[in-house]
Amino acid sequence: MESRKLQKVGYSTLSVSLPSSWIKEMDLKRGDSVFLVPEKDGSLKLFPNKILKPEESLEEYICNADLCDDPKMLERIIVGSYILGRDRFSVISSERIQSEHIEEIRGVMRRLIGLGIIEETPDRVTVQCSVDPRKFQLDMLLRRLSIISLTIVKEAMQALLDSNTALAEDAIKREDEADSMYLLAMRLLVSAQKRREVADEIGLTDPLHILYFGLMLRYLEMIADYAEEIARRVIELITKYKDRLPRWVIERMSNLNDLAHDLVLKSVDCFFIGDIKIANSLLEMLTFVELERDRLMQELPDMPYLRLICWNITRIADNGASIALTAINHTLERKTKICSKSWSTRFK
Repeated sequence: MESRKLQKVGYSTLSVSLPSSWIKEMDLKRGDSVFLVPEKDGSLKLFPNKILKPEESLEEYICNADLCDDPKMLERIIVGSYILGRDRFSVISSERIQSEHIEEIRGVMRRLIGLGIIEETPDRVTVQCSVDPRKFQLDMLLRRLSIISLTIVKEAMQALLDSNTALAEDAIKREDEADSMYLLAMRLLVSAQKRREVADEIGLTDPLHILYFGLMLRYLEMIADYAEEIARRVIELITKYKDRLPRWVIERMSNLNDLAHDLVLKSVDCFFIGDIKIANSLLEMLTFVELERDRLMQELPDMPYLRLICWNITRIADNGASIALTAINHTLERKTKICSKSWSTRFK
């Protein structure tokens, strides 16, 4: 950190010089414009004019497919580049791109909203993202992800209640939609972290909100993953053990699943409405879910997948409790009846 003194210019204006190394790096000269953005903590951010102007040409990132010889390595590089906000990305090869890599590229594109192939030759595939982060509101994406995740939770267990494998398969397909929503939202969070104007336009008025929304997105994406796993095990149960599965087992597991579903649903609501009291009660509710899980596990018949399903239901509830805790921390950032700043210097 470098310290510089304020200098008086004229009768009332104060000025401060800029570091020469930064001036050279930004390629600035006399007469160029810079922009000052005030932060909530009283600090100022300084931007050269060229950073705030949209670029006429997109930066292109290159991935050498010849070096991606491990399974799904190329897919993960493309997803990572998408989250980092890279708009144009090319996969190249010294000879011909392998068919396995082509399949990875096309497969991952179905999960990445706004991504499409704009150029394809035997040794090069270029994809480009058309998503403008400023066209989205992050809270709406978060609500959408919560709806999708909770729908998977409901459908997976309803499939077991109705012995309906088609419904379980629908739940599994929805998990791809949850992944797409999660990855898009993470892309927006990274863009918001890099550019303050993007954060303002997508509804992140405080940099700390990036942390809270990132946690919420991760918890909801994991809930969708656990629910998908339940749906897969339900299909195997129905296929192999339908006639041997006691009805009381199905109903007890369904009741446990309903508790986990409601815990997540109410925790998400607490995040948006800022109710600390309800959020705290939901954290206590997790203990009840775990007790019910333990009782049920002791009574379950010796049959594959039942205990695994119970474990996944508990993980859903556990992530719901983490959302409730995040809701409490998020709410404490603003004035509430329960907790607010005291301006007195001592207790009376």
